Amino acid sequence: MESAKILAVDDEVGILKLLEITLKKENFTHIETSATGKDALHRIKENNYDIILLDIMLPDLSGFELCTEIRKLTNTPIIFISARSTDFDKLTGLGIGGDDYITKPFNPLEVIARIKVILRRQHMYEHAQQPLQQQHSALFIYGCFTYNPESATLTVNDTIVECTAKELELLHFFCKHPNRIFTTAQLYELVWGNDAFGEEKTVTIHIAKLRKKLGDDTRNPKIIVNLRGIGYKFIPTNEAGR
Repeated sequence: MESAKILAVDDEVGILKLLEITLKKENFTHIETSATGKDALHRIKENNYDIILLDIMLPDLSGFELCTEIRKLTNTPIIFISARSTDFDKLTGLGIGGDDYITKPFNPLEVIARIKVILRRQHMYEHAQQPLQQQHSALFIYGCFTYNPESATLTVNDTIVECTAKELELLHFFCKHPNRIFTTAQLYELVWGNDAFGEEKTVTIHIAKLRKKLGDDTRNPKIIVNLRGIGYKFIPTNEAGR
């Protein structure tokens, strides 16, 4: 975990120094910093990172614009760290591909904790896939879409659809537990982790994004169904009359 390569993007030198010092104290040694969106984008094109810490208020590109560009290149987990604390900003950040959102002022140890949660979940997910790579039955084929855990790809109507790591992790969970009802709190705990931080609305946002990518009707969903006041249920498309 400590060998993870981290890129911190913020126009405040003091914030970058604080993050760098805190990360090094936790034995994270591969740390790069950037003060502008353009420089960060150049670095991301040239390097592979395990985590990106991203401010929103940058001097050139906004963090939201940069996140959109990053998602065209990689599914590397992105944690927004920003003074903008409205629900609209949080929903926007998560909606365009962010994996987490922390508001300033922040406790550096909270940032470390969230980084470790994401890295731990990634490690567990990758480890869980190893036995599947030896099984021909690892594919999940449901009518209009196919999910391949081995290659981490979602194909909808014969077209590969780009997804973030967390979207695929959520989809994998649903595929492994069809026709079962899970509350928002349970999904947050089981997919984001027992020691995850943040708000359960993160689940709602990711489900909405996943529905759209699956071609599910967002107003009258048939694949990921919301049972009002109870929770969510994944119905395999061949059972949903599709």
